[in-house]
Amino acid sequence: MKLNGIRDIFSFLNMLEERRIFYRLDHNRSYAIMVSFTLLGARVELEFFDGHIEYSVFSGDESVSEDQAALFTIINDFKKG
Repeated sequence: MKLNGIRDIFSFLNMLEERRIFYRLDHNRSYAIMVSFTLLGARVELEFFDGHIEYSVFSGDESVSEDQAALFTIINDFKKG
């Protein structure tokens, strides 16, 4: 499958559904639709534009932490940025 932009969003969503991959749609930019989905070990954000796509993959070790100080450091650092 080759994605050429927004005109391919339905075929991509159908492919995710066939593979039983849960997804979410967001509209964060006035000229794009974002499809977010999670795979084992990675979260993917894929944006469909008029004529092209862009995506980001966020991966990590998915470890669980109880360190609340670290949590609020992350939140506060984000707020400053």
